[in-house]
Amino acid sequence: MTARSTLFASPRFLPRVMWADAASCAGTGALQVAFTDTLARLTGLPAALLLGTGVFLLAYAAAAAFMASRATPPRTLIGVVMLGNLGWAVACAALLAGGLFPVTALGVAWVLAQAVCVLVLAELQWSGLRASRPVARMALA
Repeated sequence: MTARSTLFASPRFLPRVMWADAASCAGTGALQVAFTDTLARLTGLPAALLLGTGVFLLAYAAAAAFMASRATPPRTLIGVVMLGNLGWAVACAALLAGGLFPVTALGVAWVLAQAVCVLVLAELQWSGLRASRPVARMALA
């Protein structure tokens, strides 16, 4: 077993990744809710989009923190979160590629930072899930 696979297989790896996911979402969500109008002006993104996704991120952060706090990580839920993170990154790319909003350079940076963050988290979640999967036990005949 390599040092990398040992790290990913550690019983604390997935909870730590989920704490990081919770913290990043709480921070981003709090900024978007507290400074909706300012961020809308600076980024070119609609205030309603920033507020709505900010509220969602705060609720998500609470769910991720719950998962992180469990003695045994809820593997199925973490798998769903991983897929959700991939979906968030795709949505970020679609938002920028769609050209529906007059997104500023700061807005592009804001959206790309979120996309990169969730892609890294999804990769860490995937690696942790793979490395820590239960070993199938063969029944003796």
